[in-house]
Amino acid sequence: MNIKITGTGSYVPNIIRKNEDFIQSDFLNADGSTFKQKNEVIIEKFKAITGIEERRYAEENQVTSDLGLIAAQKAIADANINPEELDYIIVASNYGDVKHGNIQCDTVPSMASRIKHNLGIKNPSCVAYDLLFGCPGWVQAMIHAQAFMKSGIAKKCLVIGAETLSRVVDHSDRDSMIYSDGAGATILEISENERGILSHEAASHTFEESQYIYFGETNDSESDSDTRYIKMLGRKIYEFALNNVPLAMKSCLEKSGTDIKDLKKIFIHQANEKMDEAILERFYKLYETEIPENIMPMCIDELGNSSVATVPTLFDMVIKENYKNHNLNKGDIIMFASVGAGMNINAITYQY
Repeated sequence: MNIKITGTGSYVPNIIRKNEDFIQSDFLNADGSTFKQKNEVIIEKFKAITGIEERRYAEENQVTSDLGLIAAQKAIADANINPEELDYIIVASNYGDVKHGNIQCDTVPSMASRIKHNLGIKNPSCVAYDLLFGCPGWVQAMIHAQAFMKSGIAKKCLVIGAETLSRVVDHSDRDSMIYSDGAGATILEISENERGILSHEAASHTFEESQYIYFGETNDSESDSDTRYIKMLGRKIYEFALNNVPLAMKSCLEKSGTDIKDLKKIFIHQANEKMDEAILERFYKLYETEIPENIMPMCIDELGNSSVATVPTLFDMVIKENYKNHNLNKGDIIMFASVGAGMNINAITYQY
């Protein structure tokens, strides 16, 4: 018995915010002081490091659960299942539903409950809950679903990653250019063949690292607002990821019994292009082998960092759109990997 992805879906919002749209922004340092460089220079350096040229924002009338619902509907249709047969709906997110122009994160009821309601599912045995695990949330939700299914208490699960980070950014912080909105979803079912989830790895580093990403005050020292925004210690996160993610990926691959040469694609959290490239380099260095061409699909240049939505969205696009000349063939060994707030790390080895 194995656990297989039988359906995928994603939702990429329609509103495009390009880098040049931030030219008139009033960016400030953390202490409230102004930058010496002009915004054109700041934005050019930002692009060189992150790879981001544009990002997507949700419509004003949409909240995170709306995005998750659309992705879920597509995944259910793709898997051709009756949603009443779902045993679990697990939604990974960080801030719940945040209405446009509002400062509150709305998490009651859970987004999973809202999505289940909007899917019209009547079956009370379909358990719906949210998962907070930072950007690696969707991967961790996949690990949860697999555990339920291997234990025999579930046969079909819907796993969603959805976020509207554009609603929780400090516009005086240049890091606000990183974040975006989106949703991705997968249906997991029990499979009798060998394909499916082969192994997983997960870890939470909290002794010194728990506050690398946090909710903090605006950089605008003249503001008297009590509103908190997503903040991060970029350099510490970069070093943490390079030191820990490749090791987790190696452990995950070894658990699967797969040779590094058989790995066809790596779907890594789209957080920072330079960081992802460095993670990949260190991962292959652990095996003292060269990085294969075209192994790591990237969408951060067009979609930005939508947190838990980045991996399932990219996976769905590669499967259905041959995204940027990336495709998968049956039997291919792939890996999902992520790092984020917590600080949490995880990975899954999967045979397509």
